[in-house]
Amino acid sequence: MMMQNIKLRLDALTVFYELKTDPVLTSLSHYLTVLPEESAKTHCIALYAKLVNDIYHTESGHLGKHIESICCDAENIYVKSIGKGIVPNEHIQKALSYELETLQQIANLTKDALTKDLPWDGYLPTFPSGNVDIAKSFYHRAQNIGKYGYGAYAKNRMFYIDESNCIVPVKHPDATTLSSLVDYEAERQIVIDNTKALLAGKPAANILLTGDAGTGKSSTVKAVVNELYSEGLRIIEIRKDQLCSIPKILDELASNPLKFILFIDDLSFLKDDDNFNALKAVLEGSVSAKSKNVVIYATSNRRHIIKEKFSDREGDDVHRNETLQELISLSERFGIHITFGKPTKQTYLHIIKHLATDAGIVMEDKELELLAERFALARGGRSARLARQFVDGLISAKTE
Repeated sequence: MMMQNIKLRLDALTVFYELKTDPVLTSLSHYLTVLPEESAKTHCIALYAKLVNDIYHTESGHLGKHIESICCDAENIYVKSIGKGIVPNEHIQKALSYELETLQQIANLTKDALTKDLPWDGYLPTFPSGNVDIAKSFYHRAQNIGKYGYGAYAKNRMFYIDESNCIVPVKHPDATTLSSLVDYEAERQIVIDNTKALLAGKPAANILLTGDAGTGKSSTVKAVVNELYSEGLRIIEIRKDQLCSIPKILDELASNPLKFILFIDDLSFLKDDDNFNALKAVLEGSVSAKSKNVVIYATSNRRHIIKEKFSDREGDDVHRNETLQELISLSERFGIHITFGKPTKQTYLHIIKHLATDAGIVMEDKELELLAERFALARGGRSARLARQFVDGLISAKTE
């Protein structure tokens, strides 16, 4: 009778309706549907095995913790309302309270409770459950929705725009940390301070990071996200050919309680590029582009972003100077412009030594510097990226 009551309560989920598609809850529903039928008792053993298999395949392998996780990460009418600063009506609140009790009962289920009516004396697998407070965890997350978010944004920190212009989580995000980056502290601090202003609800600027390739521009942005993820920061990478979709993305994010960086890596344009006008409109603050929870961070190896040709300086354009000025001024429409200069020999070697020390490489300074300089000379210059590649080579040689 108890199992049938749980089945009916599971079927009645409304606020948490989407959870019914969860593999564990789906298997549980199938099992509880067949369980009362005497003629299907043998089949129930297979359904029970399927249920336990699904539990084992969850991230925690624990029924209680899995139910707690999917409940707290769920995207539903209650958390969406809270995220917008709206108090859900009494009907939603009553339904939520009832359904949290249901999910708690499911989280507490044990092998003995599920299998006591099965005609089977042989072995059946067990699983961990209980030891969670579903309601307490859920309400804590809801009260701090600006830090945790909901849905895919609760589980992931980095996203990209797919070919259908949909926001998709990055399965294996870049794990770069601020502590792993060497030098350029002043440049990185500007990014950190601006991002913290965004998280605090204060005015934050769009940032353009320019400089030589391999100086750590992109790594800085991603490291800042990893550092401030727990404060409610997420990043969405967008390609240059997708810039026209920014207004749609901003509309989608407008009611989200989290804060976002729209990240454009290696930005550059050719003259008469339609994407140029799309980005210009966003940076100038068109009606559809204004957003309090989104900033744009872009990197470029070019100071003026536009790939200008000598032929562009000629021709019969009466207002040629005004045209060229418009092209090169896009960078000025970013509120903050940070330049990552090419590292000096001293800076390059300092990065090498820091990375080598962290990697546990023991080598005389003179030998290390000589090898590092040879490596840079063979590749036509110095950069933080080359420094990392050099030390990675030493690590590989060390492990052989």
